[in-house]
Amino acid sequence: MLLSQVTPTLFLSGADAPLNSTLMSQKRITLIVNATLSHAFPAYPGVECLRVPVCDLPSGRLGVHFDRVAERIHGNHAGGTLVHCAAGMSRSPALVMAYLMRYRGVTLCQAHRWVQESRPFIRLNLGFWEELLQYERRLYGRNTVRVETDRVGLKKVELGMVVPVKTELTRNVVAPQSSWLMSVPRSPGVTRTPLMSRSQLMMSANKSRRGLPRSDRTYKQV
Repeated sequence: MLLSQVTPTLFLSGADAPLNSTLMSQKRITLIVNATLSHAFPAYPGVECLRVPVCDLPSGRLGVHFDRVAERIHGNHAGGTLVHCAAGMSRSPALVMAYLMRYRGVTLCQAHRWVQESRPFIRLNLGFWEELLQYERRLYGRNTVRVETDRVGLKKVELGMVVPVKTELTRNVVAPQSSWLMSVPRSPGVTRTPLMSRSQLMMSANKSRRGLPRSDRTYKQV
């Protein structure tokens, strides 16, 4: 049995943790979110139970429950909340990540890192990732995670660079591939110099090479 603490009042687990009445009492759990099709609810006085009947398959429609579950977690002021599925690896972490995006103001990339730090072995299926991407886009108008297809046609998830949520992006600007060097900052010690012609550049480069030992020369296509 492993109970993972995401926030002081929010926990993740598999289906065994909610059956431990002592543990539920110690953590002051007053809301249990059961993201399984058939695992039974334990009956505890004062504990509310919420069923999210979704199978752990890429075709499972978990995204339709994101808002409802996030609202119930956010509104539980009486005690702690436990979100669980069968193993605590896919369905329940996805629900918690959706909650973190909506009510804790983090991106999907940050939410994944947050949950993974408390439960390192989470492994969301690809369908849930795609639903979380749609949810992030709906909340913030952009994505910080992408799904790519590798050479053999298999899809994989890549975490992108974290963009602060407070940054307002009014449009997506894509730079041409040929201008990627423009994004590299200039060194503080480098100053602007007049533009040189192609022949001047080649003559200057040849002079520099003659003055260097062969092992120290670098060759760059002009």
